[in-house]
Amino acid sequence: MDHDGDRTGANGHPDLEADDDRVALGLALLAHLEHESLSLADAVDRIETVTSDPTVTRTILDEAELRGIIERDDGIIRPKSRQYVRFEQDVITKDGEFSCRRCGSSLSTGHFIKLEAGELGPFGSSCIRKVTGRDG
Repeated sequence: MDHDGDRTGANGHPDLEADDDRVALGLALLAHLEHESLSLADAVDRIETVTSDPTVTRTILDEAELRGIIERDDGIIRPKSRQYVRFEQDVITKDGEFSCRRCGSSLSTGHFIKLEAGELGPFGSSCIRKVTGRDG
């Protein structure tokens, strides 16, 4: 599934409803971060695994703050949820030819995060830990 597909509403503006699958996936990802806090740039780095569209990224951050998933203060994001990704249950691996969604490296084994809003990935073994906050 291409999360960066061109979506336009009837009036030609991007359709960025809160139920947009990219927004839902971004919100689910932010809700599962293990960071106590991270910079806005690092939060955007994580969100870019869902979309590279800056409008969607802003919508995800705004919606996450409105829903109490994160707090934003002076360029610092503080995730409020403690629903961490459980690697034994929430991460699946698939063998094949993949490119890491975060760094672009070629992978023979892709790691995917199962979230309520859908599956996010593939990631390499180090990038999946970085995205979830398991490694700083």
